[in-house]
Amino acid sequence: MGDPLSALREVPLGPGRVALSWLGQAGFILRAGDTTALIDPFLSTWKGRLYESSLPASQATGIDLVLCTHEHVDHFDAGSAPAIATASPQAVFVVPSPIVDMVTEAGIAPDRVVGVQPGDDVELAGLRVMPVPAKHGVTMEDAYGFGEELSDGLIRFLGYVVDAEGMRLYHAGDTIHYDGMESRLRDLAIDVGMLPINGRDPEREARDIVGNLSEREAAWLAQACRFDLLIPMHYDLFARNRGSPAHLVESVERDHPGVPVYVPPRDHPFVCASRRPSR
Repeated sequence: MGDPLSALREVPLGPGRVALSWLGQAGFILRAGDTTALIDPFLSTWKGRLYESSLPASQATGIDLVLCTHEHVDHFDAGSAPAIATASPQAVFVVPSPIVDMVTEAGIAPDRVVGVQPGDDVELAGLRVMPVPAKHGVTMEDAYGFGEELSDGLIRFLGYVVDAEGMRLYHAGDTIHYDGMESRLRDLAIDVGMLPINGRDPEREARDIVGNLSEREAAWLAQACRFDLLIPMHYDLFARNRGSPAHLVESVERDHPGVPVYVPPRDHPFVCASRRPSR
């Protein structure tokens, strides 16, 4: 089938449809109309990976937008970002404002980096991008919070709500639940929600791994937010920090029947269309 980017480009799309391909962990390719975006691409070779990326950064051509939710390597991959920028000279990188300097220091030209905060509403490459907070941490010393104490009061960890072809997609980045989260997302009327499911526990936190939503929490959140579709992510790349999509499905079937779940195979394109009235 070739690399996932080429496969995605071969998918026929009409109005009101968006094509996605899951790259593993939190990485996705999104194609809508004439726009192609990467979300949290982690393409570099890295110790402990259970598999290598099937998309070499040097072959990430025709990318218009790269959205990175925070600074951890599996979300902002400083090793591959310059190669993506070279392969796609038109690409703009959207990142939390506190890590703009980190991105430019990695070799991305400042005029190609857009720093954002929750409440911003930016139009880029034909997509509307609305950042929302994520509750996480750089290390366990500052977990679990929004990173304000590290960032002069700014939010350091983000999720992104993206409007594309009349659809609204939410990529949560790394997060746990926080007060007001479900009402914020419910008001945004999310069609497709991509949530981490690897969870957290004392053993992993003792190894300085800042955790995420568990399978049960993700199932509950999808129901509380009234997602039209839930896609699990961030559960498969590192042997000692995994989650289970099977447990997610079991939790939905047991506690939240009616929440549609799709567990995509890695690197295979799929198409989504909204069931909601046109925005």
